[in-house]
Amino acid sequence: MAMNLKEIETLIKETLPDASVEIQDLAGDGNHYSATVISSMFSGKSKIEQHKMVYKSLKGKMGNELHALAIKTKERDGSTN
Repeated sequence: MAMNLKEIETLIKETLPDASVEIQDLAGDGNHYSATVISSMFSGKSKIEQHKMVYKSLKGKMGNELHALAIKTKERDGSTN
């Protein structure tokens, strides 16, 4: 069973409440997505740690309901939003 964009965004925002999340369906099949996540909670974390935070927010759905997710993360600058 595929996940929709809103479900993915909701899961990420539950873990990273200040996050700005932009999700694209790459193949139009509900299984291949790209997500850009911007959060101040990434401050001081490596890209690997940031990506792990996003994967953890998906609560085990990655590889099951969600087949593929390309992640881009950015640290939110304290002077914006």
